[in-house]
Amino acid sequence: MDWKLEGSPQKTESHVLQEQEVLREDTGEYGMSESFQLLQIDVECERQEGETLPTGGAVLCSVSAASCLVTGFEKNVQRKQRHWEKIVAAKKSKRKQEKERRKANRVENLGICPQHSKRFLRSLTKERLLEAKHSGPRLCIDLSMSHHMSKKELSRLAGQIRRLYGSNKKATRPFWICLTGFATDGPLYEECLRMNDGFSSYLLDITEEDCFTLFPLETLVYLTPDSEHALEDVDLNKVYILGGLVDESVQKKVTFQKAREHSVKTARLPIQEYMVRCQNGKNYHSEILAINQVFDILSTYSETQSWPEALKKGVSSRKGYVLQNAVE
Repeated sequence: MDWKLEGSPQKTESHVLQEQEVLREDTGEYGMSESFQLLQIDVECERQEGETLPTGGAVLCSVSAASCLVTGFEKNVQRKQRHWEKIVAAKKSKRKQEKERRKANRVENLGICPQHSKRFLRSLTKERLLEAKHSGPRLCIDLSMSHHMSKKELSRLAGQIRRLYGSNKKATRPFWICLTGFATDGPLYEECLRMNDGFSSYLLDITEEDCFTLFPLETLVYLTPDSEHALEDVDLNKVYILGGLVDESVQKKVTFQKAREHSVKTARLPIQEYMVRCQNGKNYHSEILAINQVFDILSTYSETQSWPEALKKGVSSRKGYVLQNAVE
């Protein structure tokens, strides 16, 4: 009995070793590994037989839900992309229409054919500006007071000079412009170079001389809102002066007193003769205009010979004035 109990395990162990050798010969080590993996899976399945395992339908639902989320995200991205493309296309179309509108206006104002190139148009503008130097009305910007202004005020004045020059280029009957009392080594000149592209190529005169020594005094008319005399007409034999002064502290009668000191005639725009005060929330009324606004009025009058039309061009409603016929 004892012998059988001791020999039985040996026999069993020997039998198992023989079976492993047979399996190794039949399947090799790789097949043996797969067999044990399958046996392990079977054992785990038997061990978890009492547990609730996720069904195939639940797994498919999870996969389907994830797929729907991905698809929804892609559709959202595509929708935003299409929306952005529409915005870009609309902006391009608007820019193209605006460009064509400006071109049409330029053609209408200058009386030229639309097929002319930009080079030809620039050449035509240059020719008209140079012709104004000899036969057109003359406008002088007195910049001798720039040293009294802050950097912010100088920047605003540089912007006004740019807009004035741009309006003169588009005018049917341009003025010849002269910037007097303008030091090329001063802060205003540096500000003009910084803010105005191509300023050094502007077709106008720049001089450090004072306007009162550059022209005969009897030909000068200083335009100032403090004058008692309204401007009646634009005379080709006169030189009209605008004070290049941006004064946020609003010092009164600076340009008027300067003209009086040199015994020069003064005039104001006929705002009081053709316009009336309108009610506004701030009860604000002012005849003080920027130099480019005054130029727009002079240029429009020179072309139309109509003060109401010219004043409508340069005097905005923010100044507290409207044309008389608008009130009536």
